[in-house]
Amino acid sequence: MLLAGAGVVASTLIKSPSQAAAEAGPPERSVLTSPVEHRVLTSSVIVRGQVVAGQSVDVAPQVAAGEGGAAPVVTKLPVKQGDRLKAGQVLLEVSGRPVFALPGRIPVYRDLKPGAEGDDVRQLQKALQGLGHSTGGDTAGTFGEGTKAALNAFYAAIGYDPLPAVDDKGAGLKAAEDAVTAAERAVEEAEDAQTGDTKAGDTKTGDAGVKGTDGKGPARAVQYARDDLAEAQADLAAAQAASGPRLPAGEVVFLQGFPARVDAVPGRVGAPVNGTVLTVSGGKLAVQAYLQEHQKGLVHKGQRVQIYSELTGIEAQAKVGSLADSLTAPDSGSGGGGEGEQGGGTQAAPGQSGYLLRVDPDKALDARLAGQDVRLTIEAARTDGKALVVPITALTAGADGRTTVTVLQPDGRHRRVEVRTGTAGDGFVAVEPVGAARLDTGEEVITGVKKGAVGQ
Repeated sequence: MLLAGAGVVASTLIKSPSQAAAEAGPPERSVLTSPVEHRVLTSSVIVRGQVVAGQSVDVAPQVAAGEGGAAPVVTKLPVKQGDRLKAGQVLLEVSGRPVFALPGRIPVYRDLKPGAEGDDVRQLQKALQGLGHSTGGDTAGTFGEGTKAALNAFYAAIGYDPLPAVDDKGAGLKAAEDAVTAAERAVEEAEDAQTGDTKAGDTKTGDAGVKGTDGKGPARAVQYARDDLAEAQADLAAAQAASGPRLPAGEVVFLQGFPARVDAVPGRVGAPVNGTVLTVSGGKLAVQAYLQEHQKGLVHKGQRVQIYSELTGIEAQAKVGSLADSLTAPDSGSGGGGEGEQGGGTQAAPGQSGYLLRVDPDKALDARLAGQDVRLTIEAARTDGKALVVPITALTAGADGRTTVTVLQPDGRHRRVEVRTGTAGDGFVAVEPVGAARLDTGEEVITGVKKGAVGQ
């Protein structure tokens, strides 16, 4: 029993060297600290944005009623929401007629027929040439024989016959051709009559002065016949120039850029055409977002932006293109207008609110990003080079208006350092010691008190 009691006493008195050293050291810290850093500090605004095209078009074809006054009906709808479109692709078919997309910035506003002139004709010619259909020697902006051939070739390539420019089943052209044939025969007959009359006059000696044998009557008849032929030929040339294919306004949608995208398909096969059948977008991709009141003052045109897609891992650099001055209320967004209408920029989306922000990429965005939700990191401010940086929680504002940080020295003592603050961001702030005060990189500044340490 004596030996057991001695062992218990010894165990309470005898300690290992490491245990003794631990108990002899300073007590555990009751405060939280963070090291002073020397680095570039960037203040960022992070928001969600959506990649949108620069142009949105509601396709609502204006197609004439069919035979017997039948209402136009959607007969084919080969695209679906999210599909990517290429130039020349058929978007839908209405009552057996195609509606296709071509590159261009001028909205369609009229049928284009042979003989037409203007910038919209030049746009059509450029689009056809881009698809490999030469417009020959036609002057740019003039719908001539070369443009006719190119338009015929395009319709053949998509599997349709073009509508005629003159809807008379060729009757006008046939009549002009018949008129030329008749005029040619009249000239031949007049010339034959003149020749016969001249020969008859030569066999009558001394009868040159007899009425009807002076040659003026037959010659006049030949001239009249030739004048009629020239007029008939001119009419035929005009009929030929006016004939050929036409591009109806209801069969084409001009988009600013390809690949384009199908955004929505409210129409369906078999339904009458009554308003928008599908919505497509094209043009340069941009990003739009909505800033709240507390963010608006931090963002300005020209600031750098990083675009990041979590879905694809794609990153891109951009800048702030524009920021609305007025607040967008929920459900105030609006879509595009009728078929062929083009928007000049992004529009507020229904249900969104805030200040509409547009971000313009430095380079063309990957087409896979169209319609995606992405993260935008906007660089609101940054220090001019490296600076001393501490957590915002390390700052203390005194009653005298001075701002200080408290340095925890290795021996456990506290040293207050007066500082001036600068750029803040991501929970940190740039600081500069005031006067002769000293603050070095790596020093520990107090940021808070450990839980349960109060009152110790």
